[in-house]
Amino acid sequence: MELKLTLALPRDHMSVPLARRILKRSLDTLGVEPGTVSDIELALTEACTNVLDHAQGNDDYEVSAGINGHNCVLEVVDRGTGFDGSQHGLQDASQAAEEGRGVQIMRALMDRIEFQSRPTQGTVVHLEKRLEYVADSPIARLEKETVAPR
Repeated sequence: MELKLTLALPRDHMSVPLARRILKRSLDTLGVEPGTVSDIELALTEACTNVLDHAQGNDDYEVSAGINGHNCVLEVVDRGTGFDGSQHGLQDASQAAEEGRGVQIMRALMDRIEFQSRPTQGTVVHLEKRLEYVADSPIARLEKETVAPR
């Protein structure tokens, strides 16, 4: 079973908590373990905040969340000028730094993080996390029902 949610959001600071809350409610409803939900929420917050801080123009951006069994895949897509994020967050930020920790946080919380730069079209931040579910979660029951012989 695969579930997918896509949001088109304005580049506005209120869009970040909106995206975070919608994703959190969805994951909670499916029965994802609370610590895993918190990790995903924080990584999504960092990715969305980077769009607001670094993408140019006033274009909307997009957040997609897909759940396929025990994997959650997030993509945050902006329409800025693009950048090479492959080396970002690999070294610790200076203790005195006021910024520059967002990618490090995403790398620490998620199982996989990848940047796809599309010059003049923007950047795709691709995040993946293995999901853990609470006992008797709704998604586990749904999976059993779809597999069980009738």
